[in-house]
Amino acid sequence: MRYTSGMEEEMVRANVIVTGKVQGVFFRASTMEQAQSMRVTGWVMNLPDGTVEMMLEGSRFGVEEVIKWAKNGPPDARVEDVIVRFGKYTDEFRTFVVR
Repeated sequence: MRYTSGMEEEMVRANVIVTGKVQGVFFRASTMEQAQSMRVTGWVMNLPDGTVEMMLEGSRFGVEEVIKWAKNGPPDARVEDVIVRFGKYTDEFRTFVVR
């Protein structure tokens, strides 16, 4: 068990939609690298409308860092908007995968 100033780190879940030029630019693979580096679990997938959706679970810090990264994405991406809905942490995932 890890303690941070006597308190457990808050665990969160976030559903994220990223719009713009975000398909065909290695967005999903890059998201997976970011999530794994922040010890965030969940998934990322392309949607038929050209957006990318991700489900992130982990520490509030880790999830927010992945979201912050997604606002720019990989070098060839042109992100227009990042829509985030936080939800109740479920501990549903063991790893982070590209769907």
